[in-house]
Amino acid sequence: GPAATTRLHTHVADLSVEDEVVAACAAAVRTLGRVDVVANVAGTLRTTPIASADTDDYRALFAVNVLAPTVVCRELLPHVPDSTGVIVNVASTAATKAHPGMTGYAASKGALLSLSVSLAAELAPRRIRVVPVSPGGVATPLTADRDTYAGIDTRWYRRTFPLWGEPGEPEQIAAAIAFAGSDDGGYLNGVELRVDGGSHS
Repeated sequence: GPAATTRLHTHVADLSVEDEVVAACAAAVRTLGRVDVVANVAGTLRTTPIASADTDDYRALFAVNVLAPTVVCRELLPHVPDSTGVIVNVASTAATKAHPGMTGYAASKGALLSLSVSLAAELAPRRIRVVPVSPGGVATPLTADRDTYAGIDTRWYRRTFPLWGEPGEPEQIAAAIAFAGSDDGGYLNGVELRVDGGSHS
């Protein structure tokens, strides 16, 4: 309504450390009480060419991209209302499309996508929706940093840009996340919402 106000509360945490993820969730519950929408948006990206694959890189990717969202869901679900609650997990088109040189990242996002679909079925008795959102290429400081793609041939990734040749903007992905978590997206559940500008049509 006209008198409504928006307040932002922040809590800094290292998502690769389970205790810090748990603490962040506890802080959210203390502040909010009820959690209507859980959005697992944070992620990490690094190259993992198979010839020089380091399993520590894979562990780091899975810790942030898969295990952290899992812990967030575990900790917050007792505070998510039945029938109206929503979980939105940000996966990636890398989950289902080839990303050479980034097998670790692709595998972690594939795991998050699978987790989301299965979690939707698990939470069906509570009528809590789970929607995985899969962006294509997005213009962020991470993706703009050449060091992010060290050691791989980036010419392949021109194919991941949309038909007009430019990556998406963070605000466009945020709008899709907001839609998935809103009443307008109320019939979306357990299905990937791909936001990639048609790059993988």
